[in-house]
Amino acid sequence: MNHSISLTVNGARRDFVLDDPRVTLLDLLRERLHLTGTKKGCDRGQCGACTILVDGKRINSCLALAISHDGADILTIEGLARGDQLHPVQAAFIAHDGFQCGFCTPGQIMSAIGMIKEAQAGDDPERIRECMSGNLCRCGAYAGIVDAVRDAQGQMDESNQRRSA
Repeated sequence: MNHSISLTVNGARRDFVLDDPRVTLLDLLRERLHLTGTKKGCDRGQCGACTILVDGKRINSCLALAISHDGADILTIEGLARGDQLHPVQAAFIAHDGFQCGFCTPGQIMSAIGMIKEAQAGDDPERIRECMSGNLCRCGAYAGIVDAVRDAQGQMDESNQRRSA
């Protein structure tokens, strides 16, 4: 039995016919849309490499059934930059060496954006580490990641204040 779903992925509406209701968002993104920035790490929701934003909230896409998110708005790492202009979190990761091998970086960046939107951490490095604890980095780039998140959050706050004025 086939199931039809619609998703908005990185701003574009996409329609799918699923022949298996067990297809995850991760597999749909990687195999059907060829958006391979979202990584398959542990495939058990423990490493965070597959983190994406669904309706503005961060989730592990390896644990999310695509059929359960019919009508959702999905943002992946490929949808962040605007042409040559990187998202502030992407730019901050580069400026602060927030990555080494790069495998976890897309999930780290998506999680950081979600955390900033949630406004849970403020400028407290320990709180940032706690909020980002679902994203593992085998290389140990955590100091750069925390610095990048703090910097990007400050830039985004300043940008929002200028728009409000």
